[in-house]
Amino acid sequence: MAKKSTKRSNNNPPEKVFRIGFVSASVFGHEIETDEGPITIRSVNVQKRYKDGEDVKYTSSFNLAELPQAVRALQLTQGYVERCESEILLE
Repeated sequence: MAKKSTKRSNNNPPEKVFRIGFVSASVFGHEIETDEGPITIRSVNVQKRYKDGEDVKYTSSFNLAELPQAVRALQLTQGYVERCESEILLE
């Protein structure tokens, strides 16, 4: 399939979020045009939520104790993306 154009929006909310403790993996869908018609491809963002004083902040840096949470969130995300992208729609 050849890509024709990509439609992306900075205001695109995640289609699914998996959260383990303070670590989350968010799935974003992006529709692209192909020679066979539009398809959705997915990308994943992994981050950790923490407090800095009264402010809530996010980072993509993890310490050793947080790595199992990040790994599990990514495993759940991988399964979701595989299920979504392996479905074949019949017309």
